[in-house]
Amino acid sequence: MYEREAIQLLKKSLVLPAYDYCLKCSHSFNMLDARGAISVTERTAYIARVRNLARKCARAYLKQREDMGFPLLKK
Repeated sequence: MYEREAIQLLKKSLVLPAYDYCLKCSHSFNMLDARGAISVTERTAYIARVRNLARKCARAYLKQREDMGFPLLKK
């Protein structure tokens, strides 16, 4: 659910809210892993999904800052 919401937000160029949902995905994974609710093979797949989502958020953030001309960057 969190992953779908993050992807939808990224499609709307809402990077920071999407990153919040990425963090919720990571937290959900950690809770499941701590409870032993996922197997070793599922664990690898979950980690990859969270990593890919974080990568998409980072790329969208970089693109957003680039489009703005990196306003906080000292010249």
